[in-house]
Amino acid sequence: MRKSTQAILQAAGDKIWQYAELEYKDVEFSEEVVAACRANFCGNYNKSWKCPPNVGTPEENKARYAKYTQAFVFTTKHEVEDSYDIEGMNEARLEHDKVEDLIRPVLPEGSQILGAGGCNVCKKCAFPEPCRFPEKAKTSVEACGINVVSLAKKTKINYTNGENTVTYFTLVFLNGNES
Repeated sequence: MRKSTQAILQAAGDKIWQYAELEYKDVEFSEEVVAACRANFCGNYNKSWKCPPNVGTPEENKARYAKYTQAFVFTTKHEVEDSYDIEGMNEARLEHDKVEDLIRPVLPEGSQILGAGGCNVCKKCAFPEPCRFPEKAKTSVEACGINVVSLAKKTKINYTNGENTVTYFTLVFLNGNES
């Protein structure tokens, strides 16, 4: 187990459901994922600095993150009333974001976190005006064109965890090379 993984697990306490260490080469970037963003189901396409097309194409993101040889993926699992419990899912997302905040201080300097869902630092994104909080703004795994289903399969992490649950993923590109 990498030192950074140990530090992440210690910082997160019991809040991480499943996790895996992986290599950059195991991360699949896909235009199909961004095509789902273009369908604009969430309403943020081209309305946020941290959503497509403003985060770059999958090819650009693949090149951007290629300098990171190692990565860490983790999930949190949350109980919800049912598949229509949007309020419960939103609360769960905020809990997941808190785990990201817990691990951030122990990451090697220069590491990059790609979180769950779009950026939620501001109630309404300043786009197209400059980002008000670039140091806090968050990009999601999917916004970069990363196939989370493929990521789950490769790392043997459950993409879903049963009825009346929601599972959120975070991918951390680790700066530095550990054995």
